[in-house]
Amino acid sequence: MIGLELYHLANVWEHQGMNPLASAPDHRHSAPVALDERTSAAGLRAIATLEALKGIAVVLLAIALVFIHKRVEDYMEALLFHLHIDAERRIGHALMNAAYKVSEARLVTILLAAASYATVRLIEAWGLWHRRVWAEWFALLSGALYLPWEILGIIERATWERISVLVVNLVIVLYMLMIRVRESGVFRKYGNGRHGGQRPAVDANFGE
Repeated sequence: MIGLELYHLANVWEHQGMNPLASAPDHRHSAPVALDERTSAAGLRAIATLEALKGIAVVLLAIALVFIHKRVEDYMEALLFHLHIDAERRIGHALMNAAYKVSEARLVTILLAAASYATVRLIEAWGLWHRRVWAEWFALLSGALYLPWEILGIIERATWERISVLVVNLVIVLYMLMIRVRESGVFRKYGNGRHGGQRPAVDANFGE
């Protein structure tokens, strides 16, 4: 009688996954995931391309500034002439004043800032292109930091350019937020909480 009950109990453990050795919780900490293999590569690479273009554009502007900074006032006067802007007017005076202030020391500061910005954007683009988790977090946080300033800029003076920049940045932030929330397992935990807790079926012949 006892032998038969033990036999049925072994069958229950085998078929219902109740083996105490197999189901014992593993307290070892798994290594953090560094590669996002679930998110669409097309979406991440589209954002990576945009970030790379930002970095490249800043590099090109910095190079152009190096070549024209000694004659920046002449170039500014020519630009105002072609745009039919009087240098004595407020906007013309402001542009000429800005061109006059581009000294050697100021140029070095601008170039260092441009190099730092471009380096950050290109590293972020590389990480997103290769689907790195750290790059997703960086894109989310850096994009979110720009949102308040972009909103304030639109409140101050709404233009199609500012609105377009805000919309693009907002889409990127929401997309990255969706990825990180999904990968954090919040939805899976919620689903397990609703559908979990079911007791395994017991062999009807148990105890006979």
